[in-house]
Amino acid sequence: MTSELLPVGLLTPIGAALDLSEGTTALMVTVPGLVAAVAAPLVTVATARIDRRLVLALLIGIVGAANLASAFATSFAVVLLARFLIGVSVGGFWSLAGGIALRLVPERYVTRATAVVFGGVETASVLGVPAGTLVGDLAGWRTAFGAVGVLGLISLACMVVVMPKVPPERTMTFADLPRVLRAHQAVRVGIAMTFLAITGHFTAYTFVRPVLQDDGVADGLISVLLLVFGVAGICGNFLAGALITNRLWQTVCGIGLLLAAAMAALAIGEHDVLSAAVVLVVWGLGYGAVPVTFQTWILNAAPAATEAASSLYVSMFNLSIALGALAGGLAVDLAGTASVLWIGAALAVLVLPLVGATRRRT
Repeated sequence: MTSELLPVGLLTPIGAALDLSEGTTALMVTVPGLVAAVAAPLVTVATARIDRRLVLALLIGIVGAANLASAFATSFAVVLLARFLIGVSVGGFWSLAGGIALRLVPERYVTRATAVVFGGVETASVLGVPAGTLVGDLAGWRTAFGAVGVLGLISLACMVVVMPKVPPERTMTFADLPRVLRAHQAVRVGIAMTFLAITGHFTAYTFVRPVLQDDGVADGLISVLLLVFGVAGICGNFLAGALITNRLWQTVCGIGLLLAAAMAALAIGEHDVLSAAVVLVVWGLGYGAVPVTFQTWILNAAPAATEAASSLYVSMFNLSIALGALAGGLAVDLAGTASVLWIGAALAVLVLPLVGATRRRT
């Protein structure tokens, strides 16, 4: 996830170095999101008979190599090709990792293990985007990509040494995907709320740096504010992990409310560093709760088809990242940075009536 989200904090320096607009530079987020959306089910089906440890190791190795390719790229076309490979790896890795937590721990620890696995998403925000932004500010964006590439190769070595073999339990086919959607209303609702929340979030968050710059926040403080966002995200992840066992739908509604409120608050008027930090704490708490909450919703909705349901969820999650970055890029170029906050808030708040209507029908 750090690899997929790394450009968020570096759009401005990358665009300046390659003579690109911020909207065009956002393709570095859009491309891997679109590719991951397609790769999630494709990789899951294509590798259905292969040991999951081997598949995950291969994918994380591609992540490391692709980031190193971005660091040494001499043209934007090469960067986008590397981002394409990131999309393949992220989509496949995430669709498999979500269900593996179920198999590595006793049943009573599954919710906690899922929270730990998806805490990696928030660690990407805490140690990935802010650290990448800081490294990019201090040593250049290429150094940031090179550092993440090296970390990817270190992760590959750790996975090979530490992770046990995880043989596939059931061979998944493409026919399982529409079957899961048809058979489980809760899966359909989970996919829809993922689209609303994640598209809304990334429409705005992809451009959080220029938004903060427009408010007069100094460049040197933006990485600190992103760190605040990430720390709040980790707290939100584990807070949601404690709540979702008995209050799953309430947690989903709370996520939609927090995301919408934070984006609307940031859009209203100008902010100093302190008020921006408060808003980013609220935003981070909301977004931090998303991965473990939504993944748990999907797993609960189709307990007999976790890989198929997870691949659909990961596909929609990454498609929504791409759509959010694309829509945000168009909005920024046509209507200015503040527009992305209002669009994001409008999408996020729609999660509430969606879940409310589902509760009334059940």
